[in-house]
Amino acid sequence: MQAQRTTSPARQRGLSFIGVIFIGLLAVAAFAIGGQSIPIFLEYQAINKAATKAARDSSTVPEVRASFDRAAAIDDIRSISGKDLEVTKRGDKVIVSFKYSREIALAGPAYLVYRFENSVN
Repeated sequence: MQAQRTTSPARQRGLSFIGVIFIGLLAVAAFAIGGQSIPIFLEYQAINKAATKAARDSSTVPEVRASFDRAAAIDDIRSISGKDLEVTKRGDKVIVSFKYSREIALAGPAYLVYRFENSVN
């Protein structure tokens, strides 16, 4: 007969079933929040690009807002419009500033809020 080897509980490694379930829930939550956050960041990049283009190509406030609204229609920007932009001039440069927030509903009364603020010229 062969002698059986036994391992002490102190040498055993790995996750328990409860640990696997917990890590799985955390992974699902991270993917769910990340999946809803990616479009928000893509829209922010589109807003930043449209504001930069409007600041470069236009010289008056109505032109900047109209240029931004045209770019917003193309890029499907819904969080902000041309009337929400703050347009100022510093010397001969046009400065376009914007500020807005977006939120993601998590569970019940809990929300994840993203606040964006930038100034481009």
